[in-house]
Amino acid sequence: MYFTYILYSKNYNRYYVGHCENMAARLLRHNSKQVPSTKKYVPWELVYTETFTTRSEANQQELYVKKQKSRKYIEQLIDGGTAGRHVPI
Repeated sequence: MYFTYILYSKNYNRYYVGHCENMAARLLRHNSKQVPSTKKYVPWELVYTETFTTRSEANQQELYVKKQKSRKYIEQLIDGGTAGRHVPI
């Protein structure tokens, strides 16, 4: 299983979109400042995930979300995700 995910930094009111294979390990890396692009904004909370069978699908969805360049689009995903694909934490 592979995941496309959205993290939220409450302290900085900022979202981050990514993909990975092990969600728990990836979130730990973000929050332990091991990811250069997110280390300034810790702590992060996982607010959205989608599950895919291949890394390619997860990567394509990540790129699609980023291509939207829209905070509103991200917040709509979080608030009204498709049943079975939206996993609020």
